[in-house]
Amino acid sequence: MTHAVIIDAVRTPRGRGNAKGALHGVKPVDLLAAPLRALADRHGLGDRHLADAIFGCVTQTGDQGANVGKLALIAAGYPDSAPGLTVNRYCASGLTAVGLAALRAQATDGLAIGGGVESMSRVPMASDKGALTHDFAFQKSAGLVAIGISADAVATAEGFSRADCDAFAAESQARAVAARAEGRFVSLVPVGDLTADETPRAGTTAESLAALAPAFAEMGAAYGMDAAIMAHTGLAHVDHVHHAGNSPAMADGASAVLVATEAAARRAGLTPRARILAVAEQAVDRVLALTGSVDAANAALARAGLGVRDIDLFEVNESFAALALHFARHMGVEPDRLNVNGGAIALGHAMGSTGGALIGTALDELERRDGKRALIAACGAAGLAAAVIIERVA
Repeated sequence: MTHAVIIDAVRTPRGRGNAKGALHGVKPVDLLAAPLRALADRHGLGDRHLADAIFGCVTQTGDQGANVGKLALIAAGYPDSAPGLTVNRYCASGLTAVGLAALRAQATDGLAIGGGVESMSRVPMASDKGALTHDFAFQKSAGLVAIGISADAVATAEGFSRADCDAFAAESQARAVAARAEGRFVSLVPVGDLTADETPRAGTTAESLAALAPAFAEMGAAYGMDAAIMAHTGLAHVDHVHHAGNSPAMADGASAVLVATEAAARRAGLTPRARILAVAEQAVDRVLALTGSVDAANAALARAGLGVRDIDLFEVNESFAALALHFARHMGVEPDRLNVNGGAIALGHAMGSTGGALIGTALDELERRDGKRALIAACGAAGLAAAVIIERVA
């Protein structure tokens, strides 16, 4: 089967994921409609047939419920013939959606859209009250613990100190602030008056982060989660190193990636920016949960017949500082190839959107520095993870 190609990748700015955020007044259906409308305007999609349009969204309730992906297509002015599907693979949802859209394009020799949306200010995380967060009997029987406890356990097992995690977080902020100031996020399309990410915090330092209290220590002790994860991992203790400043920032945002077969792109007169070399979906230890980016990345590299040295840039969702450090260590990736424009700690993690947004960020940066290949990876709850490798088309 021939590779799917990426025609374009766009995203909204990220707004802070609370009631004071710039995008709080924008309904999720309209938030996702913004990048969809940009794709339609740029590439004349109004009169083109789409094989499918698949979108990630983690908290599918309230005004993010009822298949928000299809409803956003309607809001963006797409014809009724455009199919729409909303999927949930936790924080890997956006990458999964793009991978599924690529498969649909290949299966039909046509065009498809992948991406995602999350309005965390309007639909707070866990407000769907699913078993993952609200069924304590199930959590106990399955051995599941809060994600932050898992992140702290990984930090403990790997020997990543609070200072290590704070230093990484401060660097993520500095990189994001510099990238925003230099206009590196070319894939961004404005929403209302918001023309840039509002989530990065200029002036953040490791010293300022050191003043923040650990976020998960009390939970770990009060609910027996520390004891549960120590029993599972064999750790003698859990160092609680994560807090609001070195964890992914809650955000509002949406993304959309237009994919096609090469033949379909030629027929439509569309010029590809990149091809998708490999897609991988993995599931790992459900308790440690967030280590799966490494497994997904290695699986994608194997499918593409590539090694780590063949990749110019890595864009990995910063699901807690320790997990980004874990990825760098186990993949052997140097800081100058990893999240070079900052990551979710600074830029925010609009959960269902993040995977699609990272593809646009990686492609923008490949073009800026005349690079060739990028690997994008994200992990999520219950051990789920996904990775995509893209290669620029000259």
